[in-house]
Amino acid sequence: MSHGNMIANIVQPLERRIFLAEVYWDNGHIMTINKRGDEDPRLTYLMPGFIDAHVHIESSMLTPCEFARIACRHGTVATVSDPHEIANVLGLEGIAFMVDNARLTPLQIFFGAPSCVPATPFETSGARLESEQLDFLFKNKITAYLSEMMNFPAVLNNDPRILAKLELAKRYGCPIDGHAPGLTGEDLRRYADAGISSDHECSSLTEAEAKLAAGLSILIREGSAARNFEALHPLISQFPDKVMFCSDDKHPDDLVSGHINLLAARAVAKGHSVFDVLRCACLNPIRHYDLPVGQLKVGDRMDAVEAENLQTFAPVSTWIAGQKVAQQGKSLLASIKPTPVNRFNARTITISDLEVAASGQQIRVIKAVDGELFTHEVLHSPKIKNHKIVPDLARDILLLAVINRYQPAKPALAFIQGFGLQECALASSVAHDSHNIISVGTDAGFVCLAVNKIIAAQGGIAIANAQGVELLPLPIAGLMSDGDGDSVAARYAELDNAAKKMGSSLRAPFMTLAFMALLVIPDLKLSDQGLFDGRSFTFTSLTV
Repeated sequence: MSHGNMIANIVQPLERRIFLAEVYWDNGHIMTINKRGDEDPRLTYLMPGFIDAHVHIESSMLTPCEFARIACRHGTVATVSDPHEIANVLGLEGIAFMVDNARLTPLQIFFGAPSCVPATPFETSGARLESEQLDFLFKNKITAYLSEMMNFPAVLNNDPRILAKLELAKRYGCPIDGHAPGLTGEDLRRYADAGISSDHECSSLTEAEAKLAAGLSILIREGSAARNFEALHPLISQFPDKVMFCSDDKHPDDLVSGHINLLAARAVAKGHSVFDVLRCACLNPIRHYDLPVGQLKVGDRMDAVEAENLQTFAPVSTWIAGQKVAQQGKSLLASIKPTPVNRFNARTITISDLEVAASGQQIRVIKAVDGELFTHEVLHSPKIKNHKIVPDLARDILLLAVINRYQPAKPALAFIQGFGLQECALASSVAHDSHNIISVGTDAGFVCLAVNKIIAAQGGIAIANAQGVELLPLPIAGLMSDGDGDSVAARYAELDNAAKKMGSSLRAPFMTLAFMALLVIPDLKLSDQGLFDGRSFTFTSLTV
């Protein structure tokens, strides 16, 4: 039903006012808003719906339809979504899967054209997207913007392939998303001048203010791995017209708990004006990306959320185009089972594949940082056993392996600190951005068990210990489940809790693991081709 009426306190963030009114909508659009009086706190509040301004739906391990079923419970009516996870695996076929599946849900999912597939030339991906493929996406209105330009060194070095993609987006009048962690000074100015209009990689207020001064809009990110709200929330009051909220990557158990509504509640609790908060959470993405999403005005689509109050934003009901899609925390959308698509050609590994010959005086160790995507490089003397470098649990130095999933190849190996695991291994076919198989473990035997379980299942996340191997299968591109969102969230939470019981103090150990292969975020990462220094953008040696 796309028509109806209700009496509630209407919240208009741009006008900075709240008043009691009756709203009537028909054919999915608001026909009248008749003021009845001043705000009545005994009644509920109707406001524009929440928008996630940058999210990789694949990171939820759910299809767009299942993501929508969960997100709309929290008042989300739209997302700006970059499908570069599945694009790295399946190219245009993967993007078509996402777009076709998204058409089955009323949630408004606006896809971008992935700008960096693969993210770098230093890893093996399942597909490549060049300007020709992006032109197809723009020309056929499949995508509405150019997704995050992660390869900022190529922009600064005037790489003709990258510049051609930027010019293509400009020719179609599409915004260009940025991705430039730590970029400053003249390099930042040149990056912005290339046409980049936003950034979601800021980890400090100083960095964000510099990027705002360069003309970029800033997305405050609070996902399952990277969490920057605490550092960046002062921007909400300082630059209410230039800030948006996003999750970037959100695992299913986190999504079940809440979405952009939680950021809005935290922002109000920090003392920010509810009007400024709702501009960031609801309206600024519409203006930045020119989205056809309603703003709770006469003539607009009825895209709105009814909340109990303006402190917790606990959702009562959510409407999209006049259709009630969620009520009292329950989705009103049906679950739709998809037909999986995939690309997987990895060979099983053996313990001998994971041996590192002893050499040098020290080893470069990746230091993972909880709640961040960047890492640090630290030097340690290696633990040697039988002329091999082995994990050292006393110093939390564990084995890290990345295995090519697209063709048989020898694993790339490194060592990592920060996971705190004891007598187990984690593995995942979600490994940004090329999504090879990544594993961290206390010894080679556990790593073999976890990795080979994923290879047998053609995708998933796994934990192996002395009791055996537990698996969450991800049959869609090795990234997403074909199950319903609540079941996937529950199973993911089981594996996440198992990792924590085995010693990990990370808030999201599987999510953190997935980013240890993301070369475009420094300092030190591991691809299927070797250990990579994100500062110099070159491979480096394990031993020193």
